[in-house]
Amino acid sequence: MAKKKTASETLPQDDHMPEQEKNRIRSLVDAQKNYFKTGETKSIKHRKQALKSLYSVIKHHESEIYDALKADLGKPEFETYTTELGFVLHEITYQRKHLKKWSKPKKAAGSFISYPAKAKIIPEPFGTTLIMSPWNYPFLLSLQPLVTAIAAGNTAIIKTSEYSPSTSAILETIIQESFDPNFVALVKGGFLTNQLLMNETFDFIFFTGSPAVGKAVMESAAKTLTPVCLELGGKSPCIVEESANLPIASRRIVWGKLLNAGQTCVAPDYILVHESLKKDLLHQLADEIALQYGDNPLENPEYPKIINMKHFCRIYALAPTAQVDTASNKIAPTILDLGDIHGEQALTHPCMREEIFGPIFPVISYKDLDEVIEFVSSRPSPLALYLFSQNKRVQKRILNTLRFGGGCVNDVIMHLSSSELPFGGIGQSGMGHYHGKYGFDTFTHLKSVLLQSPKTDMKYRYAPHKNNLKLVKKVLK
Repeated sequence: MAKKKTASETLPQDDHMPEQEKNRIRSLVDAQKNYFKTGETKSIKHRKQALKSLYSVIKHHESEIYDALKADLGKPEFETYTTELGFVLHEITYQRKHLKKWSKPKKAAGSFISYPAKAKIIPEPFGTTLIMSPWNYPFLLSLQPLVTAIAAGNTAIIKTSEYSPSTSAILETIIQESFDPNFVALVKGGFLTNQLLMNETFDFIFFTGSPAVGKAVMESAAKTLTPVCLELGGKSPCIVEESANLPIASRRIVWGKLLNAGQTCVAPDYILVHESLKKDLLHQLADEIALQYGDNPLENPEYPKIINMKHFCRIYALAPTAQVDTASNKIAPTILDLGDIHGEQALTHPCMREEIFGPIFPVISYKDLDEVIEFVSSRPSPLALYLFSQNKRVQKRILNTLRFGGGCVNDVIMHLSSSELPFGGIGQSGMGHYHGKYGFDTFTHLKSVLLQSPKTDMKYRYAPHKNNLKLVKKVLK
């Protein structure tokens, strides 16, 4: 395995960009476009070999991956493997197994009006793609979409977050050892680099991050009509209905909320609990926090930290009563009782105005399920929704009434664990899907082709039409 040669909130114009960096980015994009034109990436053998190489290099650097995520986010090895590294390895295996079948042209039914033509659908890669990854799951959300882009036959440039420098560094090593930069390259940097990349023309853009930056990415992509997949976020509600198994609900909510110290786009953001269960739920959440992370989570080495001081201060401002450790950038799990669903706290508290993205548990009580439906549906559609209920009618009503990207009944976050389920948002929480076949389709253009016979001709479509309209009306009705 030979080592290959190396290669903010708005996105304004590039009038004052450093010319050298601008030229470097442009040369990289042009080189990838030229490489794609060779057709090499369309080869099934090439795709499988590329994924095999990536798998091998990742395994070789496994210990360094653990160290990097520990440095950036304070993640323990178990959490790193079960929420990032393991999923990437699984996605590589899954895509390698299925990509040949997914890439084959598929027959499609013709129509009487085009008889005797045959039809088929040809899956083909978009071309040169840009993958913009976030800091909260920097390894997973850089490589999982990359795996899919490669499986679909594209070239790719990954732009990592400046907030997770240690993970960006090991990712750069992995990419350089796995691929020629004309095929796959990684670009580091901050706002300036984002701007330079967005001023280039790509064939497809995959972005994971905040809705605010997602809007800027989409606005920039619209200038060149570049298709996008936006994986964003939002305030994902967790509903604890009166028939819920409270011990199970409490255990799973605490687990899901405190993964990565709450810095998870599909974390249960706030809890809506039936008033008859609220007192017990508050106690059981506190007990579960202690069971899972001890009486002082700030001293627990398995409890992750907040990514940087900027986000630390933002989260702390939402819950000033939280216990904190500024030396380690940790904020203790904090439960906030925000009263009734119609109360002032539930409507105006700072943590209900934005996505929390931290270890804060707002708990709001309700009396009737209609209140819950009105409360959730009156807000932007969330990326995820979780319902704890043993009542089948309640489950059906919630699932059929509320709009959300995806979710779980009697669990949290675990819908992301299946390659058979599409992951993506709706409305302000995003657009497009990935994971498994859904990701392959996202990075693929489905080219429709009609194969007509030159020997047989249906003359009714040609002028003069005379009485042909009667025939057409019999067919097209």
